[in-house]
Amino acid sequence: MLKKLRVTFAVIFWLGITLLLLDFTGTLHAYLGWMAKLQFLPAVLALNLGVIVGLILLTLVFGRVYCSVICPLGVFQDGISWLRAHKNKKAFQYRKENKWLRYGVWALFVIALVAGVHVIVSLLAPYSAYGRMVQNLLQPLYIWGNNLLAGLAERAGSYAFYQKEVWLRGVPTFVVAVVTLVVIAILAYKGGRTYCNDICPVGTTLSFFSRFAMFRPMIDASQCVRCHTCERQCKAGCISITKEEVSIDHSRCVDCFNCIDSCPKGGLKYRFAWGKKDSSPAAQNSGRRAFMTGAAVAVGAAALKGVEARAQEAAKKVDGGFAEVLPKQAPQRDIPITPPGSKSVKDFYQHCTACQLCVAECPNNVLRPSGRLENLMQPEMGYEKGFCRPECTRCSELCPAGAIRKISREEKTQYHIGYAHVNTELCLMATGKSACGKCVQACPSGAVVLIKDGDTRRPVVAEEICTGCGACEYLCPVRPISAITVNGMYNHYND
Repeated sequence: MLKKLRVTFAVIFWLGITLLLLDFTGTLHAYLGWMAKLQFLPAVLALNLGVIVGLILLTLVFGRVYCSVICPLGVFQDGISWLRAHKNKKAFQYRKENKWLRYGVWALFVIALVAGVHVIVSLLAPYSAYGRMVQNLLQPLYIWGNNLLAGLAERAGSYAFYQKEVWLRGVPTFVVAVVTLVVIAILAYKGGRTYCNDICPVGTTLSFFSRFAMFRPMIDASQCVRCHTCERQCKAGCISITKEEVSIDHSRCVDCFNCIDSCPKGGLKYRFAWGKKDSSPAAQNSGRRAFMTGAAVAVGAAALKGVEARAQEAAKKVDGGFAEVLPKQAPQRDIPITPPGSKSVKDFYQHCTACQLCVAECPNNVLRPSGRLENLMQPEMGYEKGFCRPECTRCSELCPAGAIRKISREEKTQYHIGYAHVNTELCLMATGKSACGKCVQACPSGAVVLIKDGDTRRPVVAEEICTGCGACEYLCPVRPISAITVNGMYNHYND
């Protein structure tokens, strides 16, 4: 019964998070957005104390149910493990805790989190890893399916679906997503929850608390016949059955309840465990020390946190059926552009988990993963495919980590995330090649105006008015680099 209940909730959470990452319309966020905010690392970065305390209390009462129910990457690994168990009938085995790897990776993660080395944080965080896999590998298939339905619906005279362009937003992030999928799938297929208990920093953090959970799977040694059935069913590899003793390493147990259903004698039950002696006193003492040390470092880290170019070749377009129109290329920006709602570039990258949720749901194709090493996989803005429309605030409504604060449409118009600059050597008007003026017509804030310069007119930008939305850069007809481009600002301000 417990296993069925756990599996039911796990499937609900996994489907909800997956659909949230696949959806490009923003419709599902109103119903499922809370699931993203329940993820541990985004809650820590957003200083969402209610969620953090709630997850810790959940672990202290019921054990690491977060890892087997709420975390989408954990549920994904359960699916791979299920395939192994049912297709090849191979049993799992007890694995001794790899302390050097487990706590070494956790220490590296905490140091990187505090020091602001977010490439390491993004690579190791489970929610971020799952978000990259879905956004880069599944969402293109999802959009292609949508486009197929849109074509069929259009032929039937219906417009219930609309076409959405499929394009590769970042090669480095795509490669990382593929490698992550392969590594996690292999580890899960061969060893069950190897990633969760040897690599995942969130799993290690929660393990400090799960050692002392109020309710835990417990083995009645008097009924155990040493058949090793529960040990072979444990995908966490944390049940040890020997002639001398029977024990469960509760720091690694993810409460999947496979063992409880498998025991032929009913000697393994999920029950109240406080005051019950562990079969291994040494492990109990070690657990206390790890709990005290881990809790102190984790709380300290949370307190300290209070403070490409595209690679997909664009489809060939022609002008009037004769001249090829070159695709736009991203200009070299001295400062990256981050979305309205972020306080500053530094604050944005300090809080961003690189989960790709905002990238997946950006309706204007403005957000894409960064290819720069210092902010690898974290989003930045580019205007080759569209511009940041004044009425759109979707990314600020989605972000679970507090990297983008929720803002209204009125507040967005007051955010200055960058400023445009005109390259007079490329501008059609400044060089006298054409009476273009597209940038003047496109600017929603009226920051681009024309001035007379000798016999010609040329556009200039009033930087104090420019919001950095990128409309001028996107609509500029000059190829491959626009004659007017936007550079980011370190500190964003709203009047």
